[in-house]
Amino acid sequence: MKRIFMSALLAVSACLPAVSTAADLPDAIAQAKSSIVGVGTQLMTRRPPALLRGTGFVVADGKHVLTNYHVLPEVLDSEHREVLVVFSGSGDMQTLHTARVIASDAEHDLALLRIDGRPLPALQLDADVEVREGESLLLTGFPVGAVLGLYPATSQAMVSAITPIAIPVPTTQSLNAASIKRLRTPYLVYQLDAIAYPGNSGSPLYRASDLKVVGVINAVLVKESKEAALERPTAISYAIPIKFALPLLEKIGSTP
Repeated sequence: MKRIFMSALLAVSACLPAVSTAADLPDAIAQAKSSIVGVGTQLMTRRPPALLRGTGFVVADGKHVLTNYHVLPEVLDSEHREVLVVFSGSGDMQTLHTARVIASDAEHDLALLRIDGRPLPALQLDADVEVREGESLLLTGFPVGAVLGLYPATSQAMVSAITPIAIPVPTTQSLNAASIKRLRTPYLVYQLDAIAYPGNSGSPLYRASDLKVVGVINAVLVKESKEAALERPTAISYAIPIKFALPLLEKIGSTP
């Protein structure tokens, strides 16, 4: 009887998905970091010339970067040759890549960039496997990167809720333009128990087990929609499901 029970247990275990252990995390993070980039601008007459605005991550053929739409500058000082750039590497070992916007989706706060130079290691996307509440994921980016520098930091985040991007508020005085717009076309986002700072905007939310990205961290705009009625913002963070990025990749003929 014991032998039969053990055989059945092994058969069931073989059907279960692989679960990463704490020992796997350093290797997963080290591999993911090579695909994490900073997004900003460069203006040679400015001091410092390079300005970091947020995080992005490399996708597709290694020549494209996903980030938040709000990370991009509204305008560039073309008269003085300000350009959009992507920073790869870490610390003092940085490489600047001139970038341009290929596609954008302001509604879901996503943008796809193309970078010059050699291809970089890319992360794969996973919009097929359902993200569940209670799932433990990783996010890597540059929290307050403009102050702390280009040193990627990783946090472990549990999906605490899957919630609408905007919720009705008790009074119209609590509404703003962003809230009204998102209430008209609501969609679900991932609520996380990790703290994401403005520099984390555009960071990938990914599984340690296979390094596949399931969401894009949004450290600013979602909070404007969901927490407009609060005097002080909470420590809650959010991520845009990666499925909303797929139409951008289709425009360059690349899908996961």
